Amino acid sequence: MRTEGMKAADAACANANLESSQSINYLRSIVAQKCERIIREIIIHCSATKEMKDFGAGDIRRWHLERGFNDIGYHYVVRLDGTIEPGRPLAKAGAHCLNHNRHSIGVCYIGGLASDGRTPKDTRTAEQRQALLSLLQHLIDRYPQAKIHSHRDFAAKACPCFDATAEYAGLRPRK
Repeated sequence: MRTEGMKAADAACANANLESSQSINYLRSIVAQKCERIIREIIIHCSATKEMKDFGAGDIRRWHLERGFNDIGYHYVVRLDGTIEPGRPLAKAGAHCLNHNRHSIGVCYIGGLASDGRTPKDTRTAEQRQALLSLLQHLIDRYPQAKIHSHRDFAAKACPCFDATAEYAGLRPRK
């Protein structure tokens, strides 16, 4: 039996042209993840890595463990090709935005720096843009009270190197 959440996940994939069965099945798995935390914010980050240099959740997990974290700080990572990888389970508070982790979901796209490795830049690929939109639509459908923010809204950083708060301000839950 198909749940309303599964239908929403399928629609989000179709709306973002992510029609592969892998993408649809992954978004379905997001629906199935148990999360009893109250989610008030979805915070968008970049990995602060050079444009067109691909990394994944495993790499970020390793970097965060090396820095003393107990796991990857983000709940989702969006790779250059648009693949959405799981990070920290939704049931656990993230470690991505000081004073906002308890009631938020952290989403990180790979990139955010120009090829010089220093200059902040919106390096999202077309595939990342589509995947982010699809993931965020699904999350807003599931957590309609949540507001989408840029990490820079809460920290003196350029992250995520674009104004996610403005870009996704019109995203509303679908019925």
